[in-house]
Amino acid sequence: MRVARGWSLDDLAGRCFLSPSTLSRIETGHRRISLDQLTVLARALGTTLDQLVESVDDEDVVIRPQHDAGRGVTTWMLNRQSGPHGVSVAKMRLTKPARQGAEVLRVHPGRDWFTVLSGTVVLLLGERAIRIESGQAAEFSTMVPHAFGALDGPAEILGVFDPEGQRTHLRSLS
Repeated sequence: MRVARGWSLDDLAGRCFLSPSTLSRIETGHRRISLDQLTVLARALGTTLDQLVESVDDEDVVIRPQHDAGRGVTTWMLNRQSGPHGVSVAKMRLTKPARQGAEVLRVHPGRDWFTVLSGTVVLLLGERAIRIESGQAAEFSTMVPHAFGALDGPAEILGVFDPEGQRTHLRSLS
């Protein structure tokens, strides 16, 4: 809006009593903006708070899937920023079975949790192969070598992953 009005940072700074450097950091995303700063900026720009924070596209609303054909996983990240303790929530559609073998079983600090929304998932947990069916959930220590995949057709899960779990299971999204 500032540029559309032909104003420099100094022009806007004079109208809203914020420093040009603060405005620059706000505009480039290097500083979070507070509500009192938003109010002052909206007044200086002759607009409303709603118009000032309105998104120019639908990215703040629409969650687009990310497909990893090699792993047979489609993932929808359900939180845009990590939650408390860095936790991420993802819906995942699994189309391939869990692969056996030490090279595919992963270990990382923490715990993983998921619930099966549809289909059946096989959780490989050390030497065990555990069936988790629609409506059931699994929670386990991730220090045990583990992997999971679909059984007899696609399955969908809702997973909660700590930062280590996110790096391991959602690595293609980074």
